[in-house]
Amino acid sequence: MTTYRFPSNFLWGAATASYQIEGAWNENGKGESIWDRFSHTPGKITNGDTGDLTCDHYHRYPEDIALMRQLGLKAYRFSISWPRVIPNGMVPVNPKGLDFYDNLVDRLLAANIQPFATLYHWDLPQALEDKGGWRNRDTAHYFADYTAVMVKRLGDRVKHWATFNEPLVAAFAGHLWGEHAPGIKDEKIALQTAHNILVAHGLSVQAIRSVDSDLQAGVVLSLWPVEPVEDTPENITVAEKTWQEGGDILFLDTIFKGHYPPAGWEKAGDNVPQIMPGDMALISQKLDFMGVNYYSRQLVDVTGERVRPEGPEYTEMNWEVCPPAFYRLLTRLNREYRLPPLYITENGSSFKDEVSPDGAVHDPRRESYLREHFIQVHKAMQDGVDMRGYFVWSLMDNFEWGHGFTKRFGLIRVDYETQQRTLKDSAKWYAGVIRENAVE
Repeated sequence: MTTYRFPSNFLWGAATASYQIEGAWNENGKGESIWDRFSHTPGKITNGDTGDLTCDHYHRYPEDIALMRQLGLKAYRFSISWPRVIPNGMVPVNPKGLDFYDNLVDRLLAANIQPFATLYHWDLPQALEDKGGWRNRDTAHYFADYTAVMVKRLGDRVKHWATFNEPLVAAFAGHLWGEHAPGIKDEKIALQTAHNILVAHGLSVQAIRSVDSDLQAGVVLSLWPVEPVEDTPENITVAEKTWQEGGDILFLDTIFKGHYPPAGWEKAGDNVPQIMPGDMALISQKLDFMGVNYYSRQLVDVTGERVRPEGPEYTEMNWEVCPPAFYRLLTRLNREYRLPPLYITENGSSFKDEVSPDGAVHDPRRESYLREHFIQVHKAMQDGVDMRGYFVWSLMDNFEWGHGFTKRFGLIRVDYETQQRTLKDSAKWYAGVIRENAVE
């Protein structure tokens, strides 16, 4: 059996997001977020679920860090709840909110786990949404102020800072498809939102570096490569056209090439965003790292329509399991962009996990999913991709946005009634991968 060994300094970790795990939605001065409002709106979330309690990580983080240590995690990627530290998004700062993240970071470091902070994982303060949210360019400046508050407080201990998690999802799922908070469906608004978020990203990078130029500033992008259902010239042309007009390349090109992708810009027509002088230089500042979130690919036919091939395995999210597309994505990015070092900041799978009579959670499909994706990343590294670490999504089962609690991605099972945590078989297997720094 082949052994795939990783570099000695490779960072193995796991990732979470504040609204998905923290709970304590209105405790200790925390302000309302757009996800608090959205999840409390009837009909928006499966089964009417909310993140009010979810994993109760706000109170149980010492227990959760003990489990991370048990797994041997080298790093932990978490996001900060903006309305927990600045309830109305502007001023004043909530000391108890800052204290929570202060204590979280100290405990991580005491457990010898590197903290990786994400400043925005979709939970905008509702007070700012009431002022126009990301449609209002002022929000970008409030975000820079919030960045400075967090970096001044934690920057002596947190060295890696991602400005945004998946800005594509924040812009389009929230403002074009209406599936996420704040639930808007308008292409012009979505594209202006995307641009304003990119401006906020640029301002945030400046804020990070103004506090400490030695800190690592980056961004996390969700990437779903577009591939043809058949390798015919016609299919390949259509798949490439779909990629060039899509949302993934919009963020890649603006951040790493300093311009919007021509095909996407042309397709947007009258809905293109308003750009101010200097915006593109601000957006395309050099970064210290990029996070890649990958789950699956988009498969299209000769008409450009998404297709669902028969035969492959699918997760509970109805996403095709296609590890080789991961390798193809990473090597393509490496060819086409001058990228900083990469981290896989999310990769994982949702399956129906059951607690067995022996009290264990046997999840061989998740273990297989992770193994095959680890191997593809190793292969990409062998072919020149500068990959520094891998964060499995997710550390624990949690509130899966519009799906509520019906989808489980965790290495750790959470019983939402009792809050009991159970290491799944995949978690124990992952602990072995980390210990050996290798996959077989």
